[in-house]
Amino acid sequence: MKKRYCYILFFSTIILFGQRQEDKIYLAIDSFIAHPSPKALQNLTNTETSFWKSQNSKTKDELLAVVVLNCNKAYYENQFGQTEKAIASYEKAWQIYEKNKLKDYDIIEYCLKPLGNLYTVLGDYDSAENTIKQYFYIVNTSKNYPEAQKQKFAAILNLSNVYQSSGKISLAIELLESTLKTEQLSNAQKGILWNNLGNNYWLGLKQLVLIRNSPDDAEKAFESSIKYLKNEKGQSETLSNSYRNLASMNRQWQRFEIANSYLEKAEKLFLETPNQQPRKLAKLYYEKALLLFDEQKYDESAKQVQAIFKILIPNYNSKNTLPNKNQLYAETVLIDVLDLQAEIFSKQNQSKKALEAFSLSFDIEDLLMNVLVYENSKIITQIRTRNRTEKCISIYDELFKKENKIQYLEKAFQLSERSKSGILKGYRSNIKTATAEEKFLLQQLQNLNNEILKEQQKGDLATISNINSAIKKQNELMLSLKKIQTKNLNYIPENCDMKALLSKLEKDKAVMVYYFLGLEEIYYFTLQDKKIALNHFNITDTAMPQIMEFIEYFGNSNNINDDISGYNRIGKKVFDMMRLPKDAIYKNLIIVPDGILNFLPFEALITQESSTTNFAKMHYLLHDFKIAYNTSASNYLNSKSVSKSEKTVLGIFPVFQKTAYELTYSKKELESIQSNFKGKYLENSDASFSNFKNNANQYSILHLSTHASSGDVETHASIKFYDQEILYSELYNLTLNPDLVVLSACETGIGKLYKGEGAMSIARGFQFAGAQNLLFSLWKVNDYTTSIFMADFYKNIKNNVPYFEANTNAKLDFLNNKSIPNTKKSPYYWSSFVYYGSISPEEKSSNYMLYIISFLAVIALFLIFNQYQKWKTFTMFSKKRNTKK
Repeated sequence: MKKRYCYILFFSTIILFGQRQEDKIYLAIDSFIAHPSPKALQNLTNTETSFWKSQNSKTKDELLAVVVLNCNKAYYENQFGQTEKAIASYEKAWQIYEKNKLKDYDIIEYCLKPLGNLYTVLGDYDSAENTIKQYFYIVNTSKNYPEAQKQKFAAILNLSNVYQSSGKISLAIELLESTLKTEQLSNAQKGILWNNLGNNYWLGLKQLVLIRNSPDDAEKAFESSIKYLKNEKGQSETLSNSYRNLASMNRQWQRFEIANSYLEKAEKLFLETPNQQPRKLAKLYYEKALLLFDEQKYDESAKQVQAIFKILIPNYNSKNTLPNKNQLYAETVLIDVLDLQAEIFSKQNQSKKALEAFSLSFDIEDLLMNVLVYENSKIITQIRTRNRTEKCISIYDELFKKENKIQYLEKAFQLSERSKSGILKGYRSNIKTATAEEKFLLQQLQNLNNEILKEQQKGDLATISNINSAIKKQNELMLSLKKIQTKNLNYIPENCDMKALLSKLEKDKAVMVYYFLGLEEIYYFTLQDKKIALNHFNITDTAMPQIMEFIEYFGNSNNINDDISGYNRIGKKVFDMMRLPKDAIYKNLIIVPDGILNFLPFEALITQESSTTNFAKMHYLLHDFKIAYNTSASNYLNSKSVSKSEKTVLGIFPVFQKTAYELTYSKKELESIQSNFKGKYLENSDASFSNFKNNANQYSILHLSTHASSGDVETHASIKFYDQEILYSELYNLTLNPDLVVLSACETGIGKLYKGEGAMSIARGFQFAGAQNLLFSLWKVNDYTTSIFMADFYKNIKNNVPYFEANTNAKLDFLNNKSIPNTKKSPYYWSSFVYYGSISPEEKSSNYMLYIISFLAVIALFLIFNQYQKWKTFTMFSKKRNTKK
């Protein structure tokens, strides 16, 4: 006994006085793992803090111990539902490991795999995809075959999850089908992949992405998954997922008994799984609550929702039904559950309670936005709010009809505005206050993103190692940027100042029609006479096809000429559908489009159907209003006023002489503008991207007469300079402040379309760069007719006509031009160019000074004259006194 005591004392002395730093860290890890709890996590944090405080130089062994500490800490933070903290700990581990070039630790298994999965959970899909691709590349080049095969399978599975969650259903299916055909897989692996494949088949059908697959394919995939997993040990959770997916399908088919039987099997299997995560249990109960809701068992569904709140929210008080705002954190399951609770309230005729629940969901979305860096992930998160926004607008509309309180319409408008160009508005706002370091990191991050995109667009000729190297650098920059941005939460949605907006419209003598495109309805706000009104119409089986049919008339130059009467008919139907004002006091019209309406040329709508084939005599909306567009009400309200100072032009005219891209009439366009405006006109090889960048901030108007493309599923929108083709996102890093940008090229306003955010187009690239007033095209434009239109447009500007009005006048001049044949007067040729931006003229401070000086001069003259009169009176009085004497 005495001997044993001596040993304990001896080792205690070593621990106290001679223990190495890494041993202390490992001891703290072992101690925590023996008794893990949220409270005990603080001990790990204290150990690490103490390590970094030490002034001693850090050895690689010590740093590796800190990596292990953070990976363990992250694992348990995730187990305890602290997703954001878990991500931060994994990120720190990965940064230390990479920066110090550490070895002898399976960083893929213990850090990168769980980190990629957690990014997916929070909707940070770009970070997830980059992380997974990074370790996918590592395992593909690894010589450790058995371990590499295991990790390669994990990478494929996790990448398919990212693709599925971010809407890239076709990519997910392609990856999974290819893996099932070509890789040597165990039964368990086959079962897991079949489950994922069934999920993607089903989602693709719901989202109308897939044509070749049927619901039977999804069901068979889930059944195949069950067949492979049923007798496999340790696969109860995945098997449970397959049953849950079958339950979800049958619920949506309203086969409620079958759905319930599958859910019961899923729950039984899940509860057999060791170390159940609260989040996964909450997701299972959420599916049970959804089933009860669809069965119209609202009270039972609400009880299930409360059970989920108890799982996810510490100290949740069920008496209040809804959690407190300060109890919320960034968690997508919480959003789903709150949305469901809002739906339950709606069914129970508790509209205001429903709005409270939806409001909490919006608050969590804001928290999620603050952890995202990449534009694409932010857009996807913003899209998720659209369905909820539509439901809230509908509730506010009903409340207004019942109570006639205008604030309900204003709240509906503010919610709609939240989802309009939120990423563009946020970027413009934040870049103004960003530090030099943050701006530099954003620029470098964007440069790498463009490098990756350009390499990927090479297809089979792409160099994978180059892509992986860029992704690795991008990840490092992203982590550095996150550190800065988390100190200053940069996503705080601001309300649009309604009073200021209505006053500005009144001052501009304008009417605003503001659209919100929902899943079931198109809502439109009309703002005029310092009032706001809300109406809507149903997106029926005929409404959306008619809008699409009208847009398709502009697909090529022959469509309208070949069917003039059909164009007349559909143009009138769509005009009636859009409910544009007919008897407005003001003739300036601001349109804020949404979704597919971004591609609709409103000026070319037919206000009165006729049998004429003479395009100049048709009744267009163009004749009733001078139209300007904007991406959001806030952007209109805060847009830069049009300068009254002398205009100078930077003209970019590559012309592409003696090539397949030659623009014959671009030279005439140049001569026409040059004859009216001073400036710098860069032709042929001088029209390079570097020359454009170097000169852009010296001129008030930037005019680019060139080729552009809207891109497609694989490629991104781009614009051609003489020396290179530039992606729309490459323009983000420019810092521009022009009075006007004119994009005299094809499809400069077209690109991949996202509801609310708009098209990922060349015009968007310039908007990110700082341009606020733009003229751009909605389809492929004709070289000859564009040169005529541009000549008239610039003549109007020369005569100090506002840009939006110059656009209208140029179109009317085009229609009235007798030298242009009737076939070329088709709306295809003149309605492509749309103006986005301010219609307010600049109020020069010099004018105010002139008024003030003039006013002061009048006062001075009055005072002098007054003093003179007094002196004159006094003199006369003195003379009289002297005479009397």
